[in-house]
Amino acid sequence: MTTPPGSAQALVRVFTQRFSSTRRGARLARQLALVELHDWGFPESTGLSADAGLLVAELAANAVTHGRVPGRDFELKLTLLENALRVEVSDARRDRRPAPLPHAYQAESGYGLRIVEALAAGWGVTDRLIGKTVWAELARRAGPRT
Repeated sequence: MTTPPGSAQALVRVFTQRFSSTRRGARLARQLALVELHDWGFPESTGLSADAGLLVAELAANAVTHGRVPGRDFELKLTLLENALRVEVSDARRDRRPAPLPHAYQAESGYGLRIVEALAAGWGVTDRLIGKTVWAELARRAGPRT
């Protein structure tokens, strides 16, 4: 169900916001994503919202931890399509590309992209003029309330 950028799916809604490349910025990104999804008709109790919250948390944490450039923000973009929710997190470092780590016994980190792989219908990385965008898509299970 991976939808390449520029696909023919009808666009429903978009939310874009920049955040400071700090742990506080990553937490705020997740919180605002959940508020926006609630406004779009997907309260926190829905599977789509809960999964999106996890994706935003993991991708934002990676942007802050591995993609941080002092003085540069990261950007969160949510795009609600007819059949999917696309989560994109952009940071300023193109040289540090995400890759799932092999399982390590009792490891305290390195599970973030495994969570993304488990939840998302597809995910990937695209280069930008400055930096990169890590994206993930969730299949829409239920339509927004009217």
